Amino acid sequence: MDDAREFPRQYARTRRFALGAPSRFTVSADGGRVLFLRTGGGADPVSALWLHEDGAERVLVNVSRTARAGDVPAAERVRRERARESAVGLVSYSADAECRTVVYALSGALWAVRVADGVPFPVSAAGPVVDPRLSPDGRFVAYVTGGALHVVTLDGEDRLLAAPEGPDITYGLTDHASSESMGRPRGHWWAPDGGALLAARVDTSHVQRWYLSDPADPSAPPRAVRYPAAGTANADVSLHVLHLNGSRAEVDWDRGAFEYVPVVGWDAHGPFAAVQSRDQRTLRTLAVDPATGTTRLLDEQRDAAWVELVPGAPCRTASGALVTTRDEQDTRRLVVAGKPVTPVGLQIRQVLGTQGDSVLFEGGDEPTETHVWTWAPDAGCVRLTDTPGVHTAVSAGGTTVLVSRREDAVTVEVTKKGSPDGEIASLAERPVVPTRPVHLRLGERELRSQLFLPSWHTPGSATLPVLVNPYGGQHLLVATRGLGWPAHLSQWFAEQGFAVLVTDGRGSPGRGPAWEKEIRGDILTHALDDQVAAVQAAGAEFPDLDLTRVAIRGWSFGGFLAAGAVLRRPDVFHAAVAGAPPTDQRLYDTHWKERYLGHPDEEPENYERCSLIADAPLLRRPLLLVHGLADDNVAVAHTLRLSAALLAAGRSHQVLPLPGATHMVTQEDVAENLLLFQLDFLKKSLGI
Repeated sequence: MDDAREFPRQYARTRRFALGAPSRFTVSADGGRVLFLRTGGGADPVSALWLHEDGAERVLVNVSRTARAGDVPAAERVRRERARESAVGLVSYSADAECRTVVYALSGALWAVRVADGVPFPVSAAGPVVDPRLSPDGRFVAYVTGGALHVVTLDGEDRLLAAPEGPDITYGLTDHASSESMGRPRGHWWAPDGGALLAARVDTSHVQRWYLSDPADPSAPPRAVRYPAAGTANADVSLHVLHLNGSRAEVDWDRGAFEYVPVVGWDAHGPFAAVQSRDQRTLRTLAVDPATGTTRLLDEQRDAAWVELVPGAPCRTASGALVTTRDEQDTRRLVVAGKPVTPVGLQIRQVLGTQGDSVLFEGGDEPTETHVWTWAPDAGCVRLTDTPGVHTAVSAGGTTVLVSRREDAVTVEVTKKGSPDGEIASLAERPVVPTRPVHLRLGERELRSQLFLPSWHTPGSATLPVLVNPYGGQHLLVATRGLGWPAHLSQWFAEQGFAVLVTDGRGSPGRGPAWEKEIRGDILTHALDDQVAAVQAAGAEFPDLDLTRVAIRGWSFGGFLAAGAVLRRPDVFHAAVAGAPPTDQRLYDTHWKERYLGHPDEEPENYERCSLIADAPLLRRPLLLVHGLADDNVAVAHTLRLSAALLAAGRSHQVLPLPGATHMVTQEDVAENLLLFQLDFLKKSLGI
């Protein structure tokens, strides 16, 4: 219990144990070098650039602790928020194909370093730099400043490639929906020979403007953001081939029918893009002629619910075979050159890349585990990882960086041509509260769950109040064998006297397309039913669980689920903490929300069914609402609207505003005391 008292401060100080962990790996084309980012330790927030070579690692670029988030351009702060970046300093970089030169932005300035000497040097730029990208041949750096796309040599010879035609137009950056909901964080891509760029032009003039203010600082003007809420206009995204010789061509496709651009790339076979219809039921992959911008259809996928965007796909092999995925026989299968190459039951989670004609990918037949596989024409599918856990990898030139999160440790192993080539150390702190999960399959649906009990509890000695601690939504699993910070947080709550239950229900990945898409039209009822089923099944299996005292807590979708639980199932849930809950479904972005609920003008009943504002009069259990006032993902309006409706209905509740906090709560004092505040609320609410 002494260690448990230290946990909230450690949890906050280490940014949920992310500091000190290596990330952002890049392997050189010849396999000789591995670049990565890592802070100096588990409590050091300043990230640095490191090199692993010949079995050993060394720091390439250290930066000053004065490189704080407030020093970076506004567009870079937005990029970091979309990437959920919690460190400061050097948090992103770009290298040439051989990883011999690296460029990065620091406090808006452009820097470069040559791996051979490790001496950083500044590169002149036309203004504050956002998202610098080094050409594969190492000759040029593309970057964005003031919404304009520039190219500069390492000697400082700068040229303007594309200038915005108005204040709401940018070249070379992404838009909110693409970065937040489609997983496309970038807006410009180099040709392999460094002679041209494929760039996104984003026009947000038709996107509604929202204003985010800081009530704690009435002297500060509100910040205007372009937010495409469900049913409203999206950003107008077009693609342009920009040649360094000054010529350019706009990429031609039916942008009226396919307004989303989730994937863009340029490989040895030319530029390509995946475009998606507004209803997300059709996804086309197009080859682009770099001289004229004309396109050719490579592949088309259709689905009655939605076509799932799988990270890393589409891409192409060395011979030009298109790599995609396809949902058939309740399996998300890997498809190469139009042919499914993975067996039924093996669910593809991510395409990690290609080498020659082989494909590296993540997948598995059990959602609590993710393994690394290869497929090759001559060998078929081969699994590279065996230990239960969550595994991923980066590979090039015969060198593979394997990142494995298991219950007992997180390791990063480097192999070269199949032989060990050392490890990359993690400097992250080990949580002071070790996890002790019981892995379960609960109820008729065999819901993957974890039960965390206090280390000091003796079975049969006393009953324990239950805390349900899920995410419970789409695209994220928490009840996995790769125990991360959610598991440590659950164990800490358990040490306070709770039996903590974590369950991944319908809509979560890894159990097949039917499981994921059953929620189409209703993202709340199925999710809530699965949490109820898990509680009841766990109570039947473990008599020490006191089902007369059940609380639920969560953040983002988990917060929405927690609020919905006490509003709609007070017979099961007796208190809730709802953090950053999207309570009004029409206030969330187009791509994410319309994927599951359709267009609100065409299927308004889905939005009414899943929004919580009208449920306010139903509240008769303790409810704590928590929200960051600077959140530009789930706006604080969600919480304020629900609170206003609760007040109008005469329903008592609590609201905890977090001044200056975004969707991530990174301020140490706030993050620490927020845990203690929630604990106090839950204990009082359940009469503990």
